[in-house]
Amino acid sequence: MKYEIEVENIRCGGCASTISKKLLENEAIQSVDVQIEDQIVVVESDDESAKQSAVDILLSLGYPEKGSVEGIAALKGKAKSVVSCAVGKMG
Repeated sequence: MKYEIEVENIRCGGCASTISKKLLENEAIQSVDVQIEDQIVVVESDDESAKQSAVDILLSLGYPEKGSVEGIAALKGKAKSVVSCAVGKMG
């Protein structure tokens, strides 16, 4: 089953690289497609809990599900995403 997750803060290929790498560390997730311009992450898994796991991982990386965080939490997410982006560019 494929799950589409609309997220915030994706800016480049570095972001996409970090997202893909971290999500694929979860054994329940079979594939990941990051659509940078649309800010959508498509996760494929046979496990019904994989979508929530992916949302949790994305949040921890600074790419929260669209509309899920506000205010100071949103700023923290943006800061985390900048670091994740830089790490993805190096890797």
